Amino acid sequence: MTNHDGQLTIGELARRAGRPPSTIRYYESVGVLPEPERLSGRRRYPPEMIRRLAVIDTAQRAGLSLDEITELLGARPDDTAAIERLRTIAERKLPEVEALIERAAVVRRWLEAASACECPSLDECALFEAPAALASR
Repeated sequence: MTNHDGQLTIGELARRAGRPPSTIRYYESVGVLPEPERLSGRRRYPPEMIRRLAVIDTAQRAGLSLDEITELLGARPDDTAAIERLRTIAERKLPEVEALIERAAVVRRWLEAASACECPSLDECALFEAPAALASR
């Protein structure tokens, strides 16, 4: 529910952001989100917090850690170096993602071969003769 001054309750923020209230409380406890204002002991959030939660969600989907996200979100509006920090984090993450993609391609090829397998038993199946083929590269 939005109160008279435009502030959101945790329930309303959670609903609008598509996140459970427990996630919002967790983000506050680890410093990703600032502690909210309280009215009569109840958390109140400015509407801008919806955008901040969307940024957190997008950054997590891109593989950024909460520490990295906290660093980026801690930037002041006039912090021109913030975009450079984003680039640095992205450049550091790209090789990790490339490795994941390569690993997924190996697994996909193996699963495609397994789905077409006509071996009479696992003991005779060539898919299990080279277990290193599926090992991490």
